[in-house]
Amino acid sequence: MAEDIKEKLKRIKKEREARTKSQELRDAWSKLEAKEELSTKEKLEQLIQLRRERKPEKKPEPRFEPRDREGLRFTETPYSLDARYGKVKISQGLDIPGPTLACLSGDPEFESKDLSKALFIDLETTGLSGGTGVVPFNVGMGYYRGDKFWVGQYFLGELSEEERMIKELYQFFKDMKFESVVTYNGKAFDIPLLETRFILHRTPFELTELPHLDFLFPARSLWRHKHESCRLFHLAQEVVDTYREEDIPSAEIPWRYFQYLQTGNYDLIEPILYHNAEDILSLLGVVIIGASIFSEGLEELTPDSMDFFGAGKVMERLGNEEEAARFFSKALEGELTEEVGLSTRRRLSLQFKRNNRWENAVMLWEEMASVNEPCFDLLFSLRELSMFYEHRKKKYEKALVYAEEGFVLSRGFSSHYEEDFTRRRERIKQKMKRQKLEKTEKEEEF
Repeated sequence: MAEDIKEKLKRIKKEREARTKSQELRDAWSKLEAKEELSTKEKLEQLIQLRRERKPEKKPEPRFEPRDREGLRFTETPYSLDARYGKVKISQGLDIPGPTLACLSGDPEFESKDLSKALFIDLETTGLSGGTGVVPFNVGMGYYRGDKFWVGQYFLGELSEEERMIKELYQFFKDMKFESVVTYNGKAFDIPLLETRFILHRTPFELTELPHLDFLFPARSLWRHKHESCRLFHLAQEVVDTYREEDIPSAEIPWRYFQYLQTGNYDLIEPILYHNAEDILSLLGVVIIGASIFSEGLEELTPDSMDFFGAGKVMERLGNEEEAARFFSKALEGELTEEVGLSTRRRLSLQFKRNNRWENAVMLWEEMASVNEPCFDLLFSLRELSMFYEHRKKKYEKALVYAEEGFVLSRGFSSHYEEDFTRRRERIKQKMKRQKLEKTEKEEEF
């Protein structure tokens, strides 16, 4: 049975902690060995006594002596394609078709691609604002290779080794022949920052030439109406259904790294690397879940009506009205919150209106007009109904009824709609007078 990814991450973490404890024992033994006046038996007894005296709850904050550090370290961790991260299977990333990636990214270059040659990337840096003074001290990457999904990390143990890291990254990107990039807010932060470091070290940076899926933007369209936060950490819990330990606050990460540079205490860094590996896997997970809304057949991933509403917004942003209407219609077949239900009907009704499908549009406006509490979507529907009966049907009495209702509901709620309904009422009343006068004149002719 394939090892669960969460269990594997925990195992790796425990192994690293064990290596740290082992190093502490070796350091203590080295100090005892230097004491020539003690016999081997006495040294062993003192080492055992030191271990017994360990009472962390009573000890003050330890002072770590600087240790020798690796200037640059690269590690790779493989994950089986059959392994699960939350409710997704790692292999499902390979099932996402190019048109779906093009839809999520808004980039038609993805039409002919898949994720088998994609680079997932996430940086941990010495600052959060960007700029030439900010250094990426850990470059986390995810990629499919062979029959595994790999998480690779370049960790900068010494700032002076940054140039070597940049050169090795350049060669790594070149050897792997990546065809696309996947990030979470990478267009605004990760990729520009990495490009700056490459430029400073006079090294070509080819990732900017690749099609880029920054999943932050589709994630907001897909789930902002459904979940309280679109942070990657939160979506991993809510959407991918994987348990993640509490995140390290972003502001604490640079501080931990600088403390590490001063003390050599690797315990400060361990949680950051674990967090970074989780971010790579979480990014893969949310991309798979997001793609499943558009791609039928992704095993065991069943979107709901709230997801279809988000998909409609994605298509609407791309200008694909036909597909947007299809997803909005699917959303209305299931359960939606009142707010999302109104928004779905408004968006769909406007598409029907633009395509002269008046019967469908009016039906949606009437459904919206039945809402009890005043809201902008309710006022919108009353205005549209009033315009429809005034301009298209010339049924001024019915148009006036909707205008009067809109005027009453908008007072004290929306000055914009109140002014609109005020003008509309007066105009309709004038048209009714003219219509009555014309009718009277025609009757007198006969």
